[in-house]
Amino acid sequence: MKRVAVLMGGASAEREVSLVSGKACAEALRTEGYDVTTIDAGRDVAALIAALDPRPDVVFNALHGRYGEDGCIQGVLNLMGIPYTHSGLLASALAMDKPMAKRIFAAAGLRCPGGQLVTREEFAKGEPVARPYVIKPYNEGSSVGVRIVRQGDNLPPLASEWPYGEAALVEPYIAGRELTVAVMGDRALAVTELQSKTSFYDYEAKYTEGITKHLVPAPVPPKVYEAAMAMALAAHRALGCRGVSRADFRYDDTKGGGPKQLYLLEVNTQPGMTPLSLAPEQAKHVGISFGALVKWMVENAQCDA
Repeated sequence: MKRVAVLMGGASAEREVSLVSGKACAEALRTEGYDVTTIDAGRDVAALIAALDPRPDVVFNALHGRYGEDGCIQGVLNLMGIPYTHSGLLASALAMDKPMAKRIFAAAGLRCPGGQLVTREEFAKGEPVARPYVIKPYNEGSSVGVRIVRQGDNLPPLASEWPYGEAALVEPYIAGRELTVAVMGDRALAVTELQSKTSFYDYEAKYTEGITKHLVPAPVPPKVYEAAMAMALAAHRALGCRGVSRADFRYDDTKGGGPKQLYLLEVNTQPGMTPLSLAPEQAKHVGISFGALVKWMVENAQCDA
């Protein structure tokens, strides 16, 4: 029986979501016949190494956010020589560093919003672009800290209590609809449209039941659907991802629609695996059960070492 250690929890802003993801994955893997242990993996590397003794055959990485999704945990597992799910060190680090990911997408010919890193000092001298625009941490996931700065907003764009470092990524706001595509290996699964009761698909909308409606397959023109699938797979490959990833898009149908109004926002190398999560939902849409999905991830786990 293959032994699988599920890493979950952690020390990032997405800890609670990771605990839910990890629990769901562990339960499904046990049902699939694996010998499963769960580990709450914090920043204490020595404690993590001790918890991985005896060494499992595979690590299922259910961590989200910094440390678990940015190449750090991948580096530890590479040193230990343990195969793990999802992307390797380099792809994980590139995807989490949003400005760097934008450069890679641009080099691959993928349409994405422009953007620039802006420091607190620069914000103090004036806003860098015309409103509306989007401000986000440059190395967080799950829309943590993301906000749209609109005309008439009085809140300082980069408030003194901003907890995500001395700089933020500023992007032009793309009007329209929210789309997302999960990629499984060398296959894009489906396109989902996200209709949220919040102003956009933020952290609350992602993880609070009843706030966001998932429409799969997305009710968009066939050429837009095909373009989103192709762009998601191209972005997955451009970053060097493996396993399962998810690409998020904005589709601006206010200007006549069409594939040229489709913008790639970012790629998530550790998409959520909660009951509300999009990748399992899309897998189910194409006939892959949750159990079959996590089993495939374990059986395709790799190590960079």
